[in-house]
Amino acid sequence: MTTAERAPDHSAAHRICAASDLLEGGAGFRFTLEQGDHPPLQAFAVRHAGRVSAFLNQCAHVPVELDWQPGVFFDEERRFLVCATHGALYHPGDGRCAGGPCRGRGLRPVPCYESDGSVFASWPPTLNGPQP
Repeated sequence: MTTAERAPDHSAAHRICAASDLLEGGAGFRFTLEQGDHPPLQAFAVRHAGRVSAFLNQCAHVPVELDWQPGVFFDEERRFLVCATHGALYHPGDGRCAGGPCRGRGLRPVPCYESDGSVFASWPPTLNGPQP
């Protein structure tokens, strides 16, 4: 199940972009997860196989942002999300490690969904507070 297929929690949802901003295999949309008293977290949304998925913008190998230029998350073939620093590959639908130094650790998903021409993301309780 992708992050876009999960039942959305509309009470905690925030509009992050227009659905038309996310083209199939194209540039991702970067956004910030505000966490009250805690430091904000950087995240991104992409469209792959017709679905929108969102993740924290942090490599599972070493906590650096994935994109080498803002919004550039896909590899050249547009099959995988790639960490520009380490070359770790992730499945764009669910963030699972697809190869490289992530060694089975995946990206942290951010629940999201499309509605009325917009993409919304939720800040689940698991993202609040200090991060591992």
